[in-house]
Amino acid sequence: MWTFTLTLDRTSSQPLYLQLSTQLMDHIRSGQLLCGQQLPSSRKLAERLQVHRKTIVQAYDELLAQGWLESRQGSGTFVTTHFPESKPSLQTSFDPLKTAGFSFESKPFLERPPLLAQGPYHLDDGFPDVRLAPLLDLSRAYRNQLLRSNAYSRLGYNDPMGSGWLREQLSLYLNETRGLHTTAANVLIVRGTMMGFFLTSTAFVKPGDYVALDSMSWSGSTLNLEQTGARMLSVPVDEHGLQVEVLAELCQQYPIRMLYLTSHHHYPTTVALKAERRMKLMSLSRQYGFLIFEDDYDFDFHYEQKPLFPLASVDTSGMVMYCGSFTKTIAPAFRVGYLVGPEDAIRHLSRLRRIIDRQGDMMLENALAQLLEEGLIQRHLRKALRIYKKRRDYFAQALSHELADNIHFQTPEGGLAFWTQFKEGTNLVEVASKALKKGLYFSNGIQHGPLTFPSTRLGFASSNEEELSHCVKILKSCL
Repeated sequence: MWTFTLTLDRTSSQPLYLQLSTQLMDHIRSGQLLCGQQLPSSRKLAERLQVHRKTIVQAYDELLAQGWLESRQGSGTFVTTHFPESKPSLQTSFDPLKTAGFSFESKPFLERPPLLAQGPYHLDDGFPDVRLAPLLDLSRAYRNQLLRSNAYSRLGYNDPMGSGWLREQLSLYLNETRGLHTTAANVLIVRGTMMGFFLTSTAFVKPGDYVALDSMSWSGSTLNLEQTGARMLSVPVDEHGLQVEVLAELCQQYPIRMLYLTSHHHYPTTVALKAERRMKLMSLSRQYGFLIFEDDYDFDFHYEQKPLFPLASVDTSGMVMYCGSFTKTIAPAFRVGYLVGPEDAIRHLSRLRRIIDRQGDMMLENALAQLLEEGLIQRHLRKALRIYKKRRDYFAQALSHELADNIHFQTPEGGLAFWTQFKEGTNLVEVASKALKKGLYFSNGIQHGPLTFPSTRLGFASSNEEELSHCVKILKSCL
């Protein structure tokens, strides 16, 4: 006698026979159907459920093939006798789709909400205007990669280091624009800076190692270091960048393994590291033997004089791992970045990359290589730089005119955002919440940690001048 029910949903997109076979499996697992128990004939069950007999036969055949049922000639269909005996479960509220049956440690530092686009207006963290992205050129190049000859090699497995073509083109591009001295063997293609730093910290930092970071550092760096079990040392930043003399004192106290910094436009304050401090920093790296992870997230966007070359350009001791991406160049959705360093370190990291991400998007990588080779990305950057400089100047004027009594800022020499200090006592969490209700998104600054004044980054590049004007008006109305 059956002590359970079978229900079929005729409005579901799932075939009836699969609904039936799934329910029968669940009843066998729960012990409601016992090992060796006989099932009704296909004809009787079809009559009971008011379905075609073929539906029952198909469900039984599915379970026979998987080993849940067994057929005995002349006797009928039975639950297989090979399963261990199950007792009906008394637990009725447990949902295995929501709660794991095994234990694991939940790490609070990983509980960071994703950064999503919100509202029609935005003063974001410093994102590019994706409307300017060379999407037609990119789609043409991507299509070329999909349709060109030798599909077996083109669409199969490839080098975990990334597209050889892109690595060659990036090497040429970085040598020309940043004063590097690389070959393709010095370049590893990654999904972005987050992946580049994850690989570097996982490969070269052990639990308990000391890692120095510039103060108010990018949250992605601190998340990775907490995951590795590193001990973090904060180095203050002033108007000239990282205070290298403080780092020198820390080197005398701790065996520092690595330094993470954003040397070109410090994140979040946008200030650049002075040339004399750069040279002192490289000297400290050689003296104390710590590697430097140089996150150069927006080198291409500098509006005043010629930008300072990265630390990697003067590295004669093989101590710098240099990382960048196409996030600001094109759009965050295109997850292609590059990690540059000594050949042996790059090979080591490529082996680690292989076990977490077999390879990247080879079609996209080759499409970007084509655009670099044709000079189209370089042309796009020149155009975007002109537009962003104009927007920067407009935004600075609008902030000064409308919000002079409430905020303080220095117009950044480069990058895509302003570091903005609000008047003492301003509740930025409350202001950001009010603004969002009026259609304007900006960060409340909490991720930058406790500060002397309430401060946050206000990105200007992703909005045109009309949109920036609306943003400033909404912000003013919320203060």
